Amino acid sequence: MAECVKTSTPLEQYVLLAKGTKGAAAVGLIKQVLEAPGVYVFGELLEMPNIQELSDGASSQYLDALNLFAFGTYHDYKENKSRLPELSEVALKKLKQLTVVALAAKTKRIPYTDLIIECIYAGILQGKLDQNNQQLEVEYAIGRDIRPEAVSDIINVLQEWCDGCETVLANIEEQITKANKYKEIKVKTKQKIQDEVENIKKAIKATSSSQEGNDTDMGVDTREVDVSSLKPVKKSSKMKGLRGSGKFWTKSN
Repeated sequence: MAECVKTSTPLEQYVLLAKGTKGAAAVGLIKQVLEAPGVYVFGELLEMPNIQELSDGASSQYLDALNLFAFGTYHDYKENKSRLPELSEVALKKLKQLTVVALAAKTKRIPYTDLIIECIYAGILQGKLDQNNQQLEVEYAIGRDIRPEAVSDIINVLQEWCDGCETVLANIEEQITKANKYKEIKVKTKQKIQDEVENIKKAIKATSSSQEGNDTDMGVDTREVDVSSLKPVKKSSKMKGLRGSGKFWTKSN
């Protein structure tokens, strides 16, 4: 058989019951909610018209008690105890636990006490124990109800956060644009250097080819000079005539 998964919140059943209750029945419902295990948010019930009707008359103190559990602390209870109903030990323990949750939302290190252990077992608080300092380093705490007047403050904080995100995004886009321009310049510079290197290579190659051609021409001329120098020199005809005439001379008496 498949396991059934509960999707409703612990408060939901009390919200449904509140739709058909008034007067004393509504007061009894509030008492149950204040002691109910696992119920730590009360805003949805607090907004019910049948519950708000308790603001007039002797039962208004129970509406005040519901407001206390939604937004207040144990310190608030002690200061306003005279106009609040008497709370049971179970309800007082829950109020103290809610006070710890409120404290954990303001500071990440809280004194380690038995109440903290109860909050951890209840699943409304998580953290690491610092045994040397007897403190709990808070890692998680449930959210509490938000006062209506605090909504505008939350909106302002979120708007400031959004504005900050827009500023950061604009700065990132600016840096990206600068980086792209720098990259483009580097690519062009690299291409220019490569073109210059290619031109130098071509010039060197052309110069080398021209020099080889000149050396070849000079070698042919040298060989021609050498060959011509080996040809015999023709003797002068005058010299021959002198020698010939010498043969016909006679010795005088």
